[in-house]
Amino acid sequence: VQLQASGGGLVQVGDSLRLSCAASGGAFSNWHMGWFRQAPGKEREFVAGISRNGGTIFSSPSPKGRFAISRDNAKNTVYLEVHNLKPEDTAVYYCAADRSQRFGVRSIAADYADWGQGTLVTVSS
Repeated sequence: VQLQASGGGLVQVGDSLRLSCAASGGAFSNWHMGWFRQAPGKEREFVAGISRNGGTIFSSPSPKGRFAISRDNAKNTVYLEVHNLKPEDTAVYYCAADRSQRFGVRSIAADYADWGQGTLVTVSS
């Protein structure tokens, strides 16, 4: 299994960004997918997840509608849209796959066996 994240870069406060994660090496449509991020000097944290059936969950506290996650099974790709970017969104964003038979998508990093290399998002004020 390979996960390739892309779409990061240097953006301005208030901008929007769409990150992509292309998967290969298995039955993508059967996987739950998640996005996590790790800011400098901080622990990795859950951002959003999407189940194999398209159900979604987001981090708590809620990001107040600034994040959206979606998937295109025909392209083996999961997306994370981030709107109204803030300096605190600066982080390396990772996609991850849960290929288990678990019923629903979860926010726990240990539930995800496969990880992409990450894509850096830097929000400049």
